Amino acid sequence: MRFVISFFIVSSVFINAQQKLELTTEMANRLASMPLKCINQEYPNKTAHVINAEKDAMLTPKELHPSFYGCFDWHSSVHGHWMLLRLLRTVQDLENRDKIISILDESFSPEKIKEEASYFTKYQVAQNFERTYGWAWILKLDEELARWNHPKAKVWHQNLKPLTGEILRLWKAYLPKQTYPNRTGVHPNTAFAMSFAIDWAGEVGDQSFEKELSEKAKIFYLNNTKTPAYLEPDGSDFFSPSLEIAELMSRILPQKEFEKWLNQFYEKRSLENIEQIPIISDVNDYQTVHLVGLSFSKAWAMKKIINALPEKNSIRKQFEVTREKFIENSLPIIFQGNYGGDHWLASFAVYALTN
Repeated sequence: MRFVISFFIVSSVFINAQQKLELTTEMANRLASMPLKCINQEYPNKTAHVINAEKDAMLTPKELHPSFYGCFDWHSSVHGHWMLLRLLRTVQDLENRDKIISILDESFSPEKIKEEASYFTKYQVAQNFERTYGWAWILKLDEELARWNHPKAKVWHQNLKPLTGEILRLWKAYLPKQTYPNRTGVHPNTAFAMSFAIDWAGEVGDQSFEKELSEKAKIFYLNNTKTPAYLEPDGSDFFSPSLEIAELMSRILPQKEFEKWLNQFYEKRSLENIEQIPIISDVNDYQTVHLVGLSFSKAWAMKKIINALPEKNSIRKQFEVTREKFIENSLPIIFQGNYGGDHWLASFAVYALTN
């Protein structure tokens, strides 16, 4: 009963009957409350820090990462910040606007961002830290700041440059050495990260990086056919490996080429499988709850693919219906679990709705 009641409450502030899903002000406020609660919450925390010496074992999350220490892990804090920025930029009557600005002022202080950037050079093994999922979200955060013509955003964007520059340096060094893509349905997925990096490069005008990414994507995926998406998902996926690849290729191939590629990439049984809504057996389990995020990432990937296909394409027509079902099903579940989903899922929902 609790789930059913919550579904109707969520739907009433999110879905305009018989119309396409849209993010209302009321739902934006509900979603914004989730990162607001955790951005300054230091514990519980999964630092992923490699202990190089005994003194490292005594470092707190906030000492390691003065800007992005909350929300359980570094990358979730980063995309929580991105989400608050996206809502500030796009939602006129957002509650807690002043509080959000105050939090972002603190997180984007020059001193803290410089310390965040120095983490990657302070420890040799830290050059692999958050590669490439967290790197992608830093670029998405920077992209959001670059897109917003607001005095605060300009200051924050300037302050973020040391960290953005460090991530870019690491990525440009890594990309030529990356021999194989990671096809997992969780953080290390290569196609997801490359998609975000291409978006960033296009926004800021880094044509050489955009070209490098596009060429590498073709090496990795252009000759892929009959992808085994009928085996998806794995037990804790929050990405569809096949849809992330298809979304990436939609960015770099002309429409006719992409349509031809997509028809060879997916077989009927794989298409039918990826359109199935994930079964969430335990929303309170920190790994199983990933499957809620899977619905949102499928929805945003499908939207990108839809926009890249001709209007009469049969896959496009399927995805137009399916993507909204994913969001309708998953949005209420965000409010049903514990910190395992609370610390990150709202960001995925907002990206699916506003991408």
